[in-house]
Amino acid sequence: MAELRYNPLLDDWTMVSAKRQNRPQMPKDFCPFCPGSGKVPDNYDVRIYHNDFPVLSPNPPEPDNVGGSLYQTKQAKGKCEVVLYSPDHHATIPDLTRDHMYKLVDLWTDTFAELDHHPDHEYVMIFENRGEEVGVTMPHPHGQIYAYPFIPLKVRTELDNCKKYFAKNSRNMFDDMIAEEKRFKERVILENEAFIAFIPFFTDYPFGVFVVSKENKTAITDFTEQEKHQLGDMLQTIVGGMDKIYDRLFPYMMVMHQRPSNGEDVSPFYRFHIEFYPPLRDRHKIKYNASSETGGWAAANPTRVEDNAKILREAINKFK
Repeated sequence: MAELRYNPLLDDWTMVSAKRQNRPQMPKDFCPFCPGSGKVPDNYDVRIYHNDFPVLSPNPPEPDNVGGSLYQTKQAKGKCEVVLYSPDHHATIPDLTRDHMYKLVDLWTDTFAELDHHPDHEYVMIFENRGEEVGVTMPHPHGQIYAYPFIPLKVRTELDNCKKYFAKNSRNMFDDMIAEEKRFKERVILENEAFIAFIPFFTDYPFGVFVVSKENKTAITDFTEQEKHQLGDMLQTIVGGMDKIYDRLFPYMMVMHQRPSNGEDVSPFYRFHIEFYPPLRDRHKIKYNASSETGGWAAANPTRVEDNAKILREAINKFK
């Protein structure tokens, strides 16, 4: 059973897929993403792997007959792809060569372009879950790409607020955000010609870095070859720096926020950016989202952003 169920309180959809309960915890001596497994070619560098347990699929079953009245259901149409970063079972983003990282950025770009044009897809999200602390069951470094038949609520909220800000101020909110972070300086982590990285003033994660395009570009497909290289370089440096903070694999969730598919031009008021959600607040302490955060969406940060920015800048200097 796989379907979408409508949440009338939030005007949003919940993806339901009972078979995802069967996702395996991989044994120590077998990995389907490693050459020789029979599941992938013996030789590859980066690769798309069709998810074995997709919550969204091109030809989903009909929803169960359990809805009614305000309880709507619909087919879970879409796509769930796995992005294999490398045949090396231990090579995370900072371990890749610069050329290899560029191949990964290229694969993200090509897959986004393919999924973005499908009429059933309203939003394409590129993301990575890293570390057992965020629920990873497959340790081989990889990311994922979901093509949704709806715009996820958080992205929709960002779009709405950016549009309101533009209507009121005639300026792109991200331009003003960048200007304020550069004026204050203490939260800026890294910068190159095309992108700026900072831990924003308002983040609820101790090391919740944003990577923001300086130009009014709203999708990874908008970038030049040089800009894609700069994006890859920045991601490797940031993640490498994170690993140096506690001298361990730094867990995180990383999500690319891009324009919706098959919709209006949002470039006047929106902007391509990447958000990191790393759960560590200390070497062995997790920042949990408990009742207030989960039940009320009342964001809380147990640390001071400016202190964390300094820590990450120093860790990045160790990585370089």
